[in-house]
Amino acid sequence: MNQEIRERTKWFLEDRFGMFIHWGLYAIPAAGEWIRSERRMSVEEYEEYFKEFDPVDYDPKKWAKLAKEAGMKYAVMTAKHHDGFCLFDSKLTDYKATNTKAGRDLVREYLDAFRAEGLKVGLYYSLIDWHHPDYPKYDDWHHPMRGREEYKDEKIDFDRYLAYMHGQVKELVTEYGKLDILWFDFSYGEMCGEKWKAEELIRMVRSYQPDVIIDNRLEGSGEKNGSIMSANPLPYSGDFASPEQIIPPFGIRDDNGELIPWELCATMNNHWGYCSWDHTFKSAKTIIQKLVECVSKGGNMMMNVGPDAKGNIPGESVEILKEVGKWMQKNGNSVYGCTISEFSKPEWGRYTQKGNKVYAHIYETPLGALPLYGIAPERIQKMRYLADGSQVDRGEAWNTKLYPDVAFAALGENPVCSYPLKDETDTVVEITLVPVV
Repeated sequence: MNQEIRERTKWFLEDRFGMFIHWGLYAIPAAGEWIRSERRMSVEEYEEYFKEFDPVDYDPKKWAKLAKEAGMKYAVMTAKHHDGFCLFDSKLTDYKATNTKAGRDLVREYLDAFRAEGLKVGLYYSLIDWHHPDYPKYDDWHHPMRGREEYKDEKIDFDRYLAYMHGQVKELVTEYGKLDILWFDFSYGEMCGEKWKAEELIRMVRSYQPDVIIDNRLEGSGEKNGSIMSANPLPYSGDFASPEQIIPPFGIRDDNGELIPWELCATMNNHWGYCSWDHTFKSAKTIIQKLVECVSKGGNMMMNVGPDAKGNIPGESVEILKEVGKWMQKNGNSVYGCTISEFSKPEWGRYTQKGNKVYAHIYETPLGALPLYGIAPERIQKMRYLADGSQVDRGEAWNTKLYPDVAFAALGENPVCSYPLKDETDTVVEITLVPVV
């Protein structure tokens, strides 16, 4: 990883937790953001949602306050998704929010609201566009009109599409102030890398936004990481990898074995865009423990919300994120700025680490004293519950003498007895190590 990427991603690796926002016309049919492709809908069939779009409850200040309350430090919203509809006031198309009943630049309002809360801001931009006439249809893997005979011999001008796509990205990086993240999505098959004129695109972006961090999907996807993994990454390889709906078993390292920045993007239920019938929401406990898992492997987590057609984040998402926030308020120091620990994963949970502070994330009630696997007794200076700062006593007792190389923590008055965890979701003990001379 070169020094420029190290500098650009410094804040990213400190903040660790962000909000993804998938929102657009697809919130009206309310069956996810791929509905037009899945139902093979024509431009004309999809047009009714453009005519209807009227998010009367849209208040990004509420979204920003929720993200902040949840302990999130940054956010990324879909400026344009695969259907080609723009939430920003692009001068290059009429297919945009300002031409709907909304009549407003919804991206600008989002950026203003999140910046006002002190959150870093990012925009998602789809390289794919099912609305643009010069995007491939018949032989494309994903286009709604794929395989339709009337498009078999259609003549398109893909360079004209690329000029449009590059032009829209230029609008985003020149007309909306400083962006912290630019999240492209996505490459597949031959639609990859220089097919997008990716080097030219990145050169343009960097000329206006030299510090913006960019994902790896100009050549990667949820199925491949691209050259960011190699010893000689391409100019458009990105600043971080973006695994989707899966936590890498061992983090992500390049061919030299060096840990590279990465971020899990995941849904709260099973859809990115609003889905009215999908109530399979992950619990706050699951989200907290998966966030900790990401950090323990050197990664970030960006958790998605899919607002409805009126502009409301689903109530389930709101309540879950508030619950996550209560834990983060007390235990956030075990997440922010932390990374892989020098000690291997313990059986009862996970370790994260920041300097000489090791955070023991305890998920299971121990039988008697808690063995601090990998940590020698002489390495421990002090232990405290992170949530309230109260002392955690040493747990060495008569029944631990057979294991002199392992430190133990007493989670109650008597180290030989068992006690319920203070927090069943994740009880965090902050272990201060003796400085190594």
